[in-house]
Amino acid sequence: MGLKKWLLLIRAPFLTLPVALAFLGTSIAWYNGFFHLGHALLAFLGLLLAHISVNVLNEYHDYQSGVDFDTNKTPFSGGSGVLPAGLIKPKQALWLGLGSLLAIVPIGIYFVITSGLALLWLLLFGAACIVLYTPFILKMGWAEWAPGLGLGALAILGLYYIQTGGFTQEAIFASIPSGILVHNLLLLNELPDIEADKKAGRRSLPIFIGGAKAAAVYSFLTVLVYLWIIVGVVTDFMPAFSLLALLTIPMAIKAIRGALSYQQMDRLVPALASNVMVVIFTQLLMGLGYVLARVF
Repeated sequence: MGLKKWLLLIRAPFLTLPVALAFLGTSIAWYNGFFHLGHALLAFLGLLLAHISVNVLNEYHDYQSGVDFDTNKTPFSGGSGVLPAGLIKPKQALWLGLGSLLAIVPIGIYFVITSGLALLWLLLFGAACIVLYTPFILKMGWAEWAPGLGLGALAILGLYYIQTGGFTQEAIFASIPSGILVHNLLLLNELPDIEADKKAGRRSLPIFIGGAKAAAVYSFLTVLVYLWIIVGVVTDFMPAFSLLALLTIPMAIKAIRGALSYQQMDRLVPALASNVMVVIFTQLLMGLGYVLARVF
């Protein structure tokens, strides 16, 4: 159980997200003629550490607030359970979360020096989102924007900037689907935890506007991802091969149907699984589209 408990704490199965983000952001840069393997690997490490920090600090705050004792746990929401079970001490989790965040600092300094000062503001904003998300942002009424930006759109732009030393309108446009997808990853996972989050004084979007409206927002934004990609191809902001991302539409339909029936756990849990696959594979297929566009 030694290693397994730590893998549970960092939510290892969900660390496929930084893989997808790193692949997409780097693929966009490569499509534009920029690629440095060492920088790509180091940037991925930084993104991975950021995601671990987010996961672990969220586990710590959920335990401290008592949310972990009231959630309806699913394979995709409700936390890992290692802190309530006493497998890991809360202080150990806190130090791991903060340590992962601090480990990013030298990586960030290196890239600010080698790529440019504009990256500093992205990194500072991302760090603020990590540290402030659970204790402060999650009480604002619409907290999902923070991971959508910090671990979505801005992550893509940061990866692109590291390779190219600048931004383009096309890169900014291509980062939006990632922002929406990561936003929706959090949003749908919050639906089973509405009552537990209320007790902890949180104000996630499902609490602020209600579960039914939150499910409708999720559905609209999911459709918007695919429309955005289609518009991007039509307007030449994205290569035609980006349409490969539309292959995840059947999974998205399943996720939407489950979201709209969120009060039925037997339909919501499969929707949570489909949503994870939509988030990961839509970005991987977009990245593959950029690679194929460069090759052909």
